[in-house]
Amino acid sequence: MPTELLIATRNPGKVREVESLLEEYHLKLRSLAEFSAACEVEETGATFAENAAIKAQAYAAQTGCWTLADDSGLEVDALDGAPGVHSARYGGAGASDAARVERLLEALSSTGDAGRRARFVCVIAIADAKGKLVNRFIGSCEGRIAHAPRGTGGFGYDPVFVPEGYKQSFGELPSEVKQNISHRARALKAALPFLLEHFRSASLTCDETDR
Repeated sequence: MPTELLIATRNPGKVREVESLLEEYHLKLRSLAEFSAACEVEETGATFAENAAIKAQAYAAQTGCWTLADDSGLEVDALDGAPGVHSARYGGAGASDAARVERLLEALSSTGDAGRRARFVCVIAIADAKGKLVNRFIGSCEGRIAHAPRGTGGFGYDPVFVPEGYKQSFGELPSEVKQNISHRARALKAALPFLLEHFRSASLTCDETDR
C-alpha cells in the first residue's frame, strides 16, 4: 500500500531532521520543494498551535497529500517568551540564521546566567488529504542561551541553545543526541502512534495532478 506524507517545509535542515527521526518506520516522506506550484501560506496565528494547523490544512488542500506541519520556536524567559512565534522572522524578513542569533545575543547582552533560561517548543499538526485537521502534538526542550555561538551543527538557534543536562550546544552535540531530546523529536514521538495507525489503515497518496 503506497503511503506518502508531506512535510510542509522547504527548509532542508528541518526536512533532514524529520527524515532522520522517521526513517526506521519506512514512511514515504515528501517536502514542499517537490510542489513548485504550492503557494506560500501566511502564518497569521498567535500561537505555535494555530500556525501549525494553518499550514497543515492549507498545504494539504493545495497538494492533496496528508500533511504534517510544525510551528516551532525559541522562548526566552528574560525576553518574556520572545522570539516565540516570530523566531523565524526575528531580526527582520529574510534575516539569516547568523543575524537572528546575533540579535538574540544583543538582546541578552546585559542578562546574567540566571536570566538566560529558555526552551524550544514544537507543535505538530496533521491534516488529511482534504485539508481537515485531524490531530496536534506538542514537544519541548528546556535549556539556556549560551553567551556566544558554539558548533556548526544544526540550524537556526542551535549554536546558542544548551539543552538541560548538557554542557554542549545543539550545534555541538552529535545529531543522534539531538534527535533524541529535541523539541521536534519529542513532538514527533508523540505523533508517531497516530501516524503509524493511520498509515496502516489508509492509502495516504498525493494527488499526482497537483505535483
